Amino acid sequence: MGKSARPGNSLGVQTIISISNVSKTYASGHQALKDLSLDIRRGEILALLGPNGAGKTTLISIICGIVNATTGTVTVDGHDIVADFRTTRSMIGLVPQELTLGAFEKVINTLRFSRGLFGKKQDDVYLEQLLKNLSLWDKRNNPIMSLSGGMKRRVLIGKALAHEPTVLFLDEPTAGVDVELRKDMWALIRRLRESGVTIILTTHYIEEAEGIADRVGVINRGELLLLDAKHSIMHTLGKKQLHIELEQAIASLPSTLSDWGLELSSDGSQLTFTYDPHNAGSGIAGLLEAVSDAGLVLKDVNTSQSTLEEIFVNLVKETL
Repeated sequence: MGKSARPGNSLGVQTIISISNVSKTYASGHQALKDLSLDIRRGEILALLGPNGAGKTTLISIICGIVNATTGTVTVDGHDIVADFRTTRSMIGLVPQELTLGAFEKVINTLRFSRGLFGKKQDDVYLEQLLKNLSLWDKRNNPIMSLSGGMKRRVLIGKALAHEPTVLFLDEPTAGVDVELRKDMWALIRRLRESGVTIILTTHYIEEAEGIADRVGVINRGELLLLDAKHSIMHTLGKKQLHIELEQAIASLPSTLSDWGLELSSDGSQLTFTYDPHNAGSGIAGLLEAVSDAGLVLKDVNTSQSTLEEIFVNLVKETL
């Protein structure tokens, strides 16, 4: 795979964030990003997958102006993040991994303060609706310290959205939260996208990317290994397997089946055939006929499809 992935935009698709040849080397000598380029489309949900230390948080920190890139440029809606820092930062909301909140501050005041930091006029009607969307309205006058970890995570999202940004970064948004809250947050993310907000999230949860993302990027060792529509990734890299259970186990494959690329299970009771599900000429009918001609009796036949998680793991393995 290449170091960058900047697929050409299709007609009518607008780029809101453009990242060009960005590298980051820290004082320690560690190179967190290596000549990375990508365009983020307006109104999409982009999931960035990668193991710890892959460079995901560094990339977000550069776009948000928290960390300076060693080389390369980034623009947000046409504005350079260095030359037009105030403009670009006001367009961005960031939900960090860490729960960085004042323990004694009330929820509503935390959001008011965040809104004021960006020079926005007080708008309690907007904040009321935001808190209701986050299921926090009944906690608005509670001190942060009284909230559960999941509720604190919601407050962080509220802080990030208080100034009405057009781009929202979520760095591991559901880390450490229960399944029910995770689903609630996925629903919130979808609603935000429907309202026009562009969302970029980093995650370790493959089902998160598979469930809500429009496109998926895989980052490892500072390089963008892959960036494509989720369904295109499944189409291009996803494998389908036909599992043939035999009525009686066999010690080895008959010679007449040697050209089919079959795998025989260790107990000799199952044959596995890997094929492209989008290829009409995959030859399944011919295979089944060949198995029968070889004198093997079928007990059962079923199929399985590669998951996004398997694709991700295989891509990361290739770079190790």
